[in-house]
Amino acid sequence: MDWQAGTGVLWTVVNERDNLGDDLVPDYLASVRDGGFYGWPFSYFGKHIDSRVKEARPDLVARSIVPDFALGSHTASLGMAFYRKDAFPARYKEGVFIGQHGSWNRTEFSGYKVVFVPFRNGRPVTPVEDLLTGFLADPKTGRTHGRPVGVVVDNAGALLVADDTGNTVWRVSYLSDLARSK
Repeated sequence: MDWQAGTGVLWTVVNERDNLGDDLVPDYLASVRDGGFYGWPFSYFGKHIDSRVKEARPDLVARSIVPDFALGSHTASLGMAFYRKDAFPARYKEGVFIGQHGSWNRTEFSGYKVVFVPFRNGRPVTPVEDLLTGFLADPKTGRTHGRPVGVVVDNAGALLVADDTGNTVWRVSYLSDLARSK
């Protein structure tokens, strides 16, 4: 969870439910609304009823909120941080970095990276950018070099990424074209 600067809006990433197939249900980014209901456990991604739940609650399903932004199914989007600093280019300002721990029950693995979701006019937009990749060592077996989870921006404006299976905290900073040419 993180507060969006200047708006007072709290945002969160949600690691959705499993065992409904490769492409259901997408993990998502959502603004947190006071008194809002997002479906658990009766429905997913708005009013899509989860038929596995034995107790029907049509009253709750009817008021289920559709999430703001889908992040892909089984990405295990677990950590997020808005970017408020100036060390990265201006296009990163006010967007959000998301740590995707990665799938475990998908035919083709997904996640295993840190993505950046830009915001315009206070809302998430496409395209989503892969910022930090290479954690999935073998896409056939799911063997990994690590799995990113928590993300935070340090005081200098660099991104810190907690990798819980690689037992590492990665520090990602921006190197300008000018610095690269020296």
